[in-house]
Amino acid sequence: MQRLLTVILACLGMVGALAIDTYLPSIPAIGRAFAVGPVAVQQTLSVFLFTFAFMMLFHGTLSDSFGRRPVILAALAVYTAGSVGAALAPSFGWLLAFRALQGLSAGAGSVIGQAIVQDRFSGVQAQKMMSHIMMVFGLAPAIAPVLGGWLYVGFGWRATFWFLALFGALMLAVCWRLLPESLPAGKRHAFHGGAIARNYLKVLGHPQFLLLALAVGLAFGGLSLYIGSAANFVMAILHLPETAFGWMFIPLISGMVIGSAWGGKRAATHDAGRLRTLGYALMLLACVLNVGYTAWAHDAVAVPWAVLPLMVYTFGLAVAMPAIQVGALALFPDNRGLASSMLAFVQMMSFALVSGLVAPLLFDSAFKLACGVTAGLAASWLSLRLAMHIQK
Repeated sequence: MQRLLTVILACLGMVGALAIDTYLPSIPAIGRAFAVGPVAVQQTLSVFLFTFAFMMLFHGTLSDSFGRRPVILAALAVYTAGSVGAALAPSFGWLLAFRALQGLSAGAGSVIGQAIVQDRFSGVQAQKMMSHIMMVFGLAPAIAPVLGGWLYVGFGWRATFWFLALFGALMLAVCWRLLPESLPAGKRHAFHGGAIARNYLKVLGHPQFLLLALAVGLAFGGLSLYIGSAANFVMAILHLPETAFGWMFIPLISGMVIGSAWGGKRAATHDAGRLRTLGYALMLLACVLNVGYTAWAHDAVAVPWAVLPLMVYTFGLAVAMPAIQVGALALFPDNRGLASSMLAFVQMMSFALVSGLVAPLLFDSAFKLACGVTAGLAASWLSLRLAMHIQK
């Protein structure tokens, strides 16, 4: 049963990842289809990410009041409808509107999934479960852009959104049949605006939680910088075709999957502090290698050397992040859904800001991208150290 739950929760996390990564190879074609420039097309990602991040503030709170299962089922139904709308969009404006609808619903599974883990497990077992979920979830970003490239080449850019609609409908059926409710009615909070606002203020007023959430968001910023720059990085910098996104995403996500598996096995024998330190050390090594190679190669960066440091970075990310996430959520045992929402909101706002605002400033140069990741890692480490200082 635990393995089945791990797979279901990981697949729920994939809903958002697939909506981001599957259509990336189609970005130039969408611009041509609607006669808009690359900056405008980038907004199909930014609009999705901002609405995704905004609604993450509420998924967990809604699940604290109405139960985990009903909120997930409702969100999957809206996501499927938004995907169908995007596939049929008659204009660029309608595409943006349906991408917003996808974003408002796509994050429910990942947010509420973390709360479900906290409902059913604690301590080392919860950390191990989170690592296993991240390991399975990591398959989506590796597979999605490759699949998206082939869907675009074979059937056109609208086929990617039909695929997302099919996946959403499949997950709706699976959750309807197999996902149990983990929050009994007696433990739910009444849906009162005043009480909810007080709970939000309680979380927002906790400096250690905010610093831990910021550490997670900034570290994931390195991943989001490359995802937001993927089309330009693969086709303009590496000079590869639409079907070659695997050169970037397979190393990127393989590091996360392998790191999650390795970290999950050692959660019982290594304390959280040791895993955090090791993870950050590996991410720093990756940044040094990436900056050094891109500075030496200038405009002649090529695979595999341009992507191998990304694999090291995501390995370290997967080792360090579960310990930080579990530690942050443990600060609010009576409001796990809300705390999960806030953690996910900070992470996704970082993702949205980096991919929507920072990536366009840096995606013309592999060296600039490498420096951007390094700056984000330094800020993440500083946030973590400040959080640990408060704890003492």
